[in-house]
Amino acid sequence: MNFTDEKDYLMRMIKEMVSVLFSLMLGKKYTSVELENEDKFQVSGRPLKDFKAMIDRGQINEAENILLDEMDYTNQDDVITAALFYQYLCEKEEGFLQEHQYSKEEVLFGAKDLLEKSGYHDLLEILQEKI
Repeated sequence: MNFTDEKDYLMRMIKEMVSVLFSLMLGKKYTSVELENEDKFQVSGRPLKDFKAMIDRGQINEAENILLDEMDYTNQDDVITAALFYQYLCEKEEGFLQEHQYSKEEVLFGAKDLLEKSGYHDLLEILQEKI
């Protein structure tokens, strides 16, 4: 697997995780149309758009730390918000991530950790076999 293939694999893995998790938790198929009303996605009252703004400013580690410190892994809204956070991070260019001391591998690690801690470790195994 070359460098480009590996990055494509990581991106597919994260997008598939978000899609399946969204479908399982909300009982409906995930579409990007859902994101038009981003204000409904939040962790401890902090909206997803605030986390995205921090990412865009290069405050990736800070945003992730706040997210994880405030997360309730038993709260489906928190889990979905965190999954969307990692999906947004995954869509960033590798150069942007590296410039801000982050990587695609860390995005995948965070998304996997989210599945583990929220009780969806079986989903992770299925996705790894599928992709």
